[in-house]
Amino acid sequence: MAAAPLPMDARRPSHTFGPQTIAAIQRMAEEGHYEIRGWGAKRVLPTFDDLVFLTASVSRYPLEGYRERCETRTVLGARRASRPLELDIPITIAGMSFGALSAPAKIALGRAATAVGTSTTTGDGGMSEEERAASHLLVYQCLPSRYGFNPADLKRADAIEIVIGQGAKPGGGGMLLGQKVSDRVAAMRTLPAGIDQRSASRHPDWVGPDDLRIKIEELREATGWEKPVYVKLGATRVGNDVKLAVAAGADVVVVDGMQGGTGASQDVFLEHAGIPTLAAVRLAAEALRELGVEDEVQLVVSGGIRTGADVAKALALGATAVSLGVAPLIALGCNGRTWVRDGVAHDATADYRALGTEPGYCHHMHTGRCPVGIATQDRDLEARLDPEAGARRVANYLRSVTMELTTMARACGKSDVHNLEPEDLVALTVEAAAMAQVPLAGTTWIPGRS
Repeated sequence: MAAAPLPMDARRPSHTFGPQTIAAIQRMAEEGHYEIRGWGAKRVLPTFDDLVFLTASVSRYPLEGYRERCETRTVLGARRASRPLELDIPITIAGMSFGALSAPAKIALGRAATAVGTSTTTGDGGMSEEERAASHLLVYQCLPSRYGFNPADLKRADAIEIVIGQGAKPGGGGMLLGQKVSDRVAAMRTLPAGIDQRSASRHPDWVGPDDLRIKIEELREATGWEKPVYVKLGATRVGNDVKLAVAAGADVVVVDGMQGGTGASQDVFLEHAGIPTLAAVRLAAEALRELGVEDEVQLVVSGGIRTGADVAKALALGATAVSLGVAPLIALGCNGRTWVRDGVAHDATADYRALGTEPGYCHHMHTGRCPVGIATQDRDLEARLDPEAGARRVANYLRSVTMELTTMARACGKSDVHNLEPEDLVALTVEAAAMAQVPLAGTTWIPGRS
């Protein structure tokens, strides 16, 4: 005899305790720890997609893409450095460590950045020789951990980035699980191999902005006042943090929104700390304007930026440049279904399934078992990534993003991408209008302004 059908609401899910929440609680109960993963926030957030451009028609004239040039040249760090970074495009590669990424991945990113005339960044754990050779312009990070920090390498870099925090885990330290701490990574970081590495959440030699000023002066003196000094912030109390960084002497302020990615972090940080990039860029630009230094101190924005439209909107809201991390990795092959060696394509689906995921859904950078050789220190796996082919893919992606950026700028009547402005934008949602402080489309209303 067939079982009676269940009542209509017998399997009605709870909003508070839905299936994913129940599974997470049960996993913590069984394993006794919280979830650690890579990538970035997966929750739905307001993004640059919630803004659109008011392109030219009668009231403004668009520029002809085939005949009229749109300038993309970008200078970072001219405030006090004698050798600021001169970039061909306002798009840079964010800090991702050797350790989190394989050596072939770091080489590919460096070569791609060099090919398009921009910079890349070291990440935690110091500078590898391959990365220095591949990157024409290399930004050297000074992080709370000081893992791999080397004054000689500092002098070989082209700029310095003091990392106070990052968008994926503002207020939290870095993390590199033992399966990725190879003998070489351990030697660079002066750590035992195979042991989980947790970085400090704050710098050991300062407790406030006055100490930050001293550290900036020390780094300037150590490099003969040549190198620009960036200060990177995870987006939380953006207005005050930017003002304090500028007062401490930063040439460039980098603000990383909560959509920013990471090699490994607690899921609770990824989903519940920080503010979206869309809100952060406006607050940072506003802080610079209030100080009267918007033409003196450059603003770099990162966190979930993917397309030329995203870049254009960030610049219109006040950024000088953007920094990309996850998107170049995807261009490199992250979450790809295949890997190619010697012209032969190999299916990686079985390797993804061994991690409990599928191509397109992988956030398992922390495991060290990257099926396409990007986020691993395993010799066999990293051999799956061809640095030369990967560099071509990333360079193609960066060039395409730049073409999208200049196409949109020309359509707004701009001969320089840095001439994009908030007046060129409207919002499609009330939330985006409030965060970006631009009008809701079809109105003159900006939420929060009388």
